[in-house]
Amino acid sequence: MSLPVLSKINAILVRAASGMTAAALAVIAAVVPYEVFGRYVLGDMPVWSGEAATFSLVWASMMGGAVGLRKGYQVSLNLMMNKLPEIPYRVVTGCMYAGMLVFLGAMTWFGILQTLVNMHQRSTAIGIPMSLPYLALPAGFLLMFLITVEQCWMFFQSQSRGG
Repeated sequence: MSLPVLSKINAILVRAASGMTAAALAVIAAVVPYEVFGRYVLGDMPVWSGEAATFSLVWASMMGGAVGLRKGYQVSLNLMMNKLPEIPYRVVTGCMYAGMLVFLGAMTWFGILQTLVNMHQRSTAIGIPMSLPYLALPAGFLLMFLITVEQCWMFFQSQSRGG
């Protein structure tokens, strides 16, 4: 696979993740006020609303995290990094990418395992398989892994910091 192909795949996946984030936030924005209205005005809270908001928050967090990573919203120490000479800068950045890839790979793997473990369990209120909310973990971490691979590839292809 080449870098342009990976970039195109990531762009499509990030666009889908962005849409999923917006949809999950819309669900939260609709369900939470409805839940409050039901609880305090009607005196009867809908059974499904808490789970729907929680599951939407999980998906919004994981997909939004991936979108933010692609857009460069992660925490970094640019002030210190920019003061390093070229070779130490590349070594430190390479170690950072290696650490991220190991972490994201492990989280993807354990997210898959957790999803499989919860495949036959059903949520209490809505009754959906718990693998659906848990699927947000491997999906989000895998997307972050792919984005990090692309960023790492681009970084080491460039000849200098400006390139």
